[in-house]
Amino acid sequence: MKGYAAWEWVPEARNKKVEECFDWCDTRDEVQRRKRLSPGAPLDGLSREELIALIQELVRQNDELRAEIERLKRSQHRQAAPFSKNQPKAQPKKPGRKPGQGVFGYRRAPKLPADETILAQVPAACPSCGGQLEQVSEEIATTTDLPLHPQPMVTEYRVPLCRCRSCGKRVRGTACGLAADQVGATAHRVGPGVMAAAHALHYGIGVPVRKVPAILAELTGVSVTQSALTQDALRRAQGPVGEWYESLRSGVREAAVVHTDDTGWRIGGQAAFLMGFDTDQLTVYQIRARHRHEEVGELIPLNYGGILVSDRGKSYDAEELDQVAQQKCLAHLLRNVTDVVESKQGRARRFGIILNALLREGLALWHARSDLTPEDFQTRYQKLDVELTHHLRNRILRDDDNQRLLNGIGIQHDRGNILRFLETEGVEPTNNRAERILRPAVIARKVSQCSKNQRGADAFAAFVSIAQTARKTLQSTLSQSFRALFADSVPVVAR
Repeated sequence: MKGYAAWEWVPEARNKKVEECFDWCDTRDEVQRRKRLSPGAPLDGLSREELIALIQELVRQNDELRAEIERLKRSQHRQAAPFSKNQPKAQPKKPGRKPGQGVFGYRRAPKLPADETILAQVPAACPSCGGQLEQVSEEIATTTDLPLHPQPMVTEYRVPLCRCRSCGKRVRGTACGLAADQVGATAHRVGPGVMAAAHALHYGIGVPVRKVPAILAELTGVSVTQSALTQDALRRAQGPVGEWYESLRSGVREAAVVHTDDTGWRIGGQAAFLMGFDTDQLTVYQIRARHRHEEVGELIPLNYGGILVSDRGKSYDAEELDQVAQQKCLAHLLRNVTDVVESKQGRARRFGIILNALLREGLALWHARSDLTPEDFQTRYQKLDVELTHHLRNRILRDDDNQRLLNGIGIQHDRGNILRFLETEGVEPTNNRAERILRPAVIARKVSQCSKNQRGADAFAAFVSIAQTARKTLQSTLSQSFRALFADSVPVVAR
């Protein structure tokens, strides 16, 4: 036993029974054997069996590492979501329309008059008993379909070419819808209706511009190139589309509540920012190389009288925007608080847990506003405000992460930017609306190379702004809306 007691680096083996010491010796021998068979150990003293065991262990580790490398390669190059989840939800949501997405209804009868009426045949007798049938009422059923070979409407202009007998000057006839330079190689063009449908597909529906010509050819038989669509969009963005876009930008400055957010974009391969501004009546985008308070100020002036709902971006916390009333997104605040709480242990979690509960209480109160009387709602709101103010009072905390939370969120609460959604009716507690309007731009970013220059970026922002705004109050289709805007323009060269 004296030999075992000499191992000072294993204090647990001291003063133990002989059996336990033998078990410890077996463990020690196993450890020594593994050290000899480790890849970094010298190979001179190993037997043939130990060398074979070492080779087998290295082969196993090599196979595991190769499998891990292949898995990492697949995860880096995969562009789409995986086809299956590792752990499916135990109680998944039911399929179908979700609450708040409208009332379900059957397909309505077409508004257009019927091109053909077919009278259904009545059986000679009852199929069940053979009795005589008599008509008691009549039902109307319709089938709406596309023609087998849709033909576009072609307008032919017979243009007289005259010459003045006095001066010999050449004079060309004019007509409504005929361009002055529509002659020679550019004599055959497409009208505004084709371009309105093309821009509605691209900017409104989100179809990549390279696929729009194929869709038009399949459905209408009209041949047009991708370049013609792009050049037409650039030209119209400096004409009627640009004028409409500027009127939308002016409308943002007059809105009572504006939701804003931003996402990445590229102009000529360089990093840029696409900003979205959403109100109850309109949606506006703008693309700039930088995202500072100067770019925000293009649509939200320093004397803006409404409320700006945003995330915790630094651009909105600039001193120049101190006079603008804001509402910080509670979803972002809760996410920041949760990240800190999950990284702490013991009493360091207490500050974040209480703050999380207070913010969630504010959300619950906002959702229950319609079910409460004004007096009860005001009482609960004042109580919550007092508790949140006390919890965010200026003090020194032991934990640095909790101190950063207190400083960042406390300043916003002092400015009234945390519970403003409970003070002013019509203000939402989160910035989800602004994030939703960015989805069309994110999809367009995935299927395109963004914008090649600032002119193309401005055209994209103008067309998408009009398309998303039209969805809010549109009585007709987006294509018809674009067509009305293009009505006074000249035809477009379809190369």
